[in-house]
Amino acid sequence: MRAWFRNVYLAAVTIAAGMYVTLWYFVQSFRRGTFTGHFAYPERPVPIRPRYRGFHRFDLTTCIGCDKCARACPVDCIYIEKEKAPPPAKGFVVTGFKIDYTKCMFCALCVDPCPVDCIFMGSNHDISTYTRDGCVVDYAKLPLNVAWGQATLNPTAVQESKRVSLPVWTKAGAGASASEEKKPVVPGATEEKK
Repeated sequence: MRAWFRNVYLAAVTIAAGMYVTLWYFVQSFRRGTFTGHFAYPERPVPIRPRYRGFHRFDLTTCIGCDKCARACPVDCIYIEKEKAPPPAKGFVVTGFKIDYTKCMFCALCVDPCPVDCIFMGSNHDISTYTRDGCVVDYAKLPLNVAWGQATLNPTAVQESKRVSLPVWTKAGAGASASEEKKPVVPGATEEKK
C-alpha cells in the first residue's frame, strides 16, 4: 500500500514540475512580445545572416548543362532538361531547370560543383503556395530578373511562369528562319499584331 501512495506522489510531483516549466515559458512568451512586434514581416523582410541558405538563384544564360548540380544533389530534387546545341554552337541548350522544393533540404551541395557559378543559394525564405505544384520551380521559364535576382523569387512569379510553355530566352522556333526570331516570352506580355 505504501508503494502505491509513493507512486501516486511521484506522478503528481512529476506532472507539477512539468507544468511549472510549461507555465514559465508561457509567461515568458507574453513578456517577450510577438514576432511581428519585432519585425514588420509581410511588409519588410526579416533580417537574415550573410550565409543564409534560402531558395536558389539560377542564371540560365551562363548554364552549360553539365548536370553536375543534379548529380551532387543527395535527394535528387533537381531536374535538368537539355537539348544538343545547333551545329555552329557546341554543348547543350538548357530548356528546363526544375527544383522540387518539397524534396530540397537546402544543403547547398549543388552550388559548389557548378563550373560556371550559375547557381547559388539566395536570401529568400518564403514561397508559400496552396498546392504542391507551386513548390516545383522551373527557373528556365522565370524571367531572368526574377530567377537571378537576390530577393525577388515570389509565389506570384512562380505561378505566372507555369503558364509559359517555352523557356524565357528561346530565340528561334524549329521551323523559323533566322530573320523570324521569336522574342523572349514574358509572362503577362501580349504580342503586337502586324
